[in-house]
Amino acid sequence: MLSVVNTDGSTPNGSLIDEIVREGARRMLAAALEAEVNTYIAELAEERDEGGRRLVVRNGSHQPRKVTTSAGSIEVKAPRVNDKRVDESTGERKRFSSAILPPWCRKSPKISEVLPLLYLHGLSTGDFVPALEQFLGSSAGLSPATVARLTAQRQADHTAFQDRDLSSTDYVWADGVHLRIRLEEAKAAVLVLMGVRADGTKELIAMSDGYRESSEAWAGLLRDCARRGMRAPVLAVGDGALGFWNALSEVFPTTRHQRCWVHKTANCLDALPKPAQPAAKRAIQDIYNAHAARAVAAFAKQYGAKYPKVVKRITDDEDELLAFFAYPAEHWIHLPTTNPIESTLATARLRTKVTKGAGSRAAALAMVFKLIESTQTRWRAVNAPHLVALVRAGAHFERGHLVERFDGQSPPAAA
Repeated sequence: MLSVVNTDGSTPNGSLIDEIVREGARRMLAAALEAEVNTYIAELAEERDEGGRRLVVRNGSHQPRKVTTSAGSIEVKAPRVNDKRVDESTGERKRFSSAILPPWCRKSPKISEVLPLLYLHGLSTGDFVPALEQFLGSSAGLSPATVARLTAQRQADHTAFQDRDLSSTDYVWADGVHLRIRLEEAKAAVLVLMGVRADGTKELIAMSDGYRESSEAWAGLLRDCARRGMRAPVLAVGDGALGFWNALSEVFPTTRHQRCWVHKTANCLDALPKPAQPAAKRAIQDIYNAHAARAVAAFAKQYGAKYPKVVKRITDDEDELLAFFAYPAEHWIHLPTTNPIESTLATARLRTKVTKGAGSRAAALAMVFKLIESTQTRWRAVNAPHLVALVRAGAHFERGHLVERFDGQSPPAAA
């Protein structure tokens, strides 16, 4: 098919390269539909009536229709099949239905998938049709009603997520994010729990809204997790918000606490004059890098006389700051901070700055859920995932090394 090409490489239907891509996609789709029909007819070639005539034959083509694909909008003329066979159980005629291009299909699944992502990344639903029309060459199959229906699917996904069964989790990270979205309270936060599966991969466990990250809000979230089958985590990592720790002690009293070193460091440095901050930061880093409480004593000796309140912030939480040393050394890179969950929530903060509001409470929570879910495939699994089962089984580690198996036996000596 020949097209008039302008001096700038454009054609009446857009750029030449786009037209070539669309024409190639149209031909490939037509060839695939022809092959599908030919295979269907060939497999049923032995099906014949009493007169010896085939029951399944080719019967021309359907009316042309436009289908929106990732290559743009292309016109399709699907082959038609005349299937005269009768289903013995229902008495109805059998029909051929293309698996490649069902009768109802007006857009590829990829287009349906990209619409919610456009919303998540800052485009309002009213902008979808004109924006995609510039790329796809047509707005066919992209009516406002279609866009609204596809984006509303995230609320149904969030509801299903809230009701799913929860398995045991060894480690959890907890954090709350304050967003400029319409929740039930003016100072509400979205409370988020991330955990580690038995295979070492991370997953979003639960999320809900709660007023100012209060103990009651966190307790409600944790009780719901327990109701859905989650056992007490071995270790929980969070910042200094008392609401979470009080709720954790109430719902899962056996779970050990690990305070976030990033938050603790910032908290300490904020109380020091700027000239003293670089040296103090190195001294604090020595504490969790030295793998021993001796570094805490050295920090207290160096800064105790002049900055006793800063030292107290470390010594009062010493056990909770050094809790991660009781677990496999391979896991230490993941456990001292809430960075795994903080980086994920940064995406939600960025998106809500764009939207300036997300409608109802359900829409707001569903939006945050979809944002977090969209990043979940990129979450890094914990190192040495085979050790996760040992941690859950109660294996004993000293300075990161296994010294006693969960069955009470010592590990075999190295060869």
